[in-house]
Amino acid sequence: MVKKKECVAMLLAGGQGSRLYALTTKTAKPAVSFGGKYKIIDFPLSNCVNSGFDTVGVLTQYQPLVLNEYIGNGLPWDLDRTYGGVKILPPYQGHTRSDWYMGTANAIYQNLEFIERYDPEYVLILSGDHIYKMDYAKMLAYHKEKQADCTIAVIDVPIEEASRFGIMTTDEDARITKFAEKPKNPESTNASMGIYIFNADKLKKYLIADEADPESSKDFGKNIIPAMLAAKERMFAYPFEGYWKDVGTISSLWEANMDLLGKKPELELNDEAWRIYSRHYASSPQYVGSEAVIDNSLIIEGCEIEGTVKNSVIGSGVKIGRGATVIDSVIMEDAVIEEGATVVYSIVDSETVIGKGATVGEDRATASGIAVLGRGVRVADGDKIAAGAMVSVD
Repeated sequence: MVKKKECVAMLLAGGQGSRLYALTTKTAKPAVSFGGKYKIIDFPLSNCVNSGFDTVGVLTQYQPLVLNEYIGNGLPWDLDRTYGGVKILPPYQGHTRSDWYMGTANAIYQNLEFIERYDPEYVLILSGDHIYKMDYAKMLAYHKEKQADCTIAVIDVPIEEASRFGIMTTDEDARITKFAEKPKNPESTNASMGIYIFNADKLKKYLIADEADPESSKDFGKNIIPAMLAAKERMFAYPFEGYWKDVGTISSLWEANMDLLGKKPELELNDEAWRIYSRHYASSPQYVGSEAVIDNSLIIEGCEIEGTVKNSVIGSGVKIGRGATVIDSVIMEDAVIEEGATVVYSIVDSETVIGKGATVGEDRATASGIAVLGRGVRVADGDKIAAGAMVSVD
């Protein structure tokens, strides 16, 4: 008899990531690079294995090729298991019909069979577009202690930002009494992190009922959570204190990369006690030329730096030529910035080439926005890419 799993994690990684514009034209949002040698999805996957959760279903849909290749058999995260491990779960054709995932709840509904294979008591639902380090085992222990049907991780946000989130109102025992999706006048500052633990039987019950409702948006925040609250199920908020950022927008992705330069201990990625694993392999050491200038920047292995780099995150395999300048920018792996080029307040995706003497973006003090170059873009010698521009290869 095969041993059942206590908890199965389901990682929602199929979103189009439209707010990341050029960066997700050819890549699923969770496969976007972060911090020079990571992908966004490395964080929830690493959190799972560090928390002792060894069975993870990754639900993919939009532009899944890069993400599927990256995850592979799960070896870098110690998730290459014979029973359990990490499994890619794209939409598939069933006996009666085939459907794209219609919402977060529908995506889990379509994969109930995967969950049931392991007969878990609990199901952990995760999003694939957040940067954070979190021990899910502590959240599960809290869920059990409260005898909850559903536990939702929350983080305290400034009141002026609360209307951007799903907001939980709780009683003195942290039991959720009200949930409002992006309220105009929030009653509290407990923002949902999009991390849920459900008792498996309750989750199945509400997903089946929701699927049968033709009026439903098939969404956890809009449908499942309100339905459970209306039925007076035991729902609790789990307070999280630490670094957490939703990197679903260009500005938040840039800010999170810059936070790496601020030496925040809660964002230390080389912490041996809670490592963030990735499929990054250093091809060679860094090369820093005799005329290079590097100030407050993160430079990953395999880079060749002969120009000036200030307040920037430079991914593996990047080449920055003599006389080139990079300031306040994120340069992803294998990009090339040729001699005399200038990149300021920008995000440059992998395999992009910026020609000699070209200019991308402008000083943060005057820029109208962050300039973004998608994967594989070629900027001709001497060309100028304006601040806030979004450039991608069709």
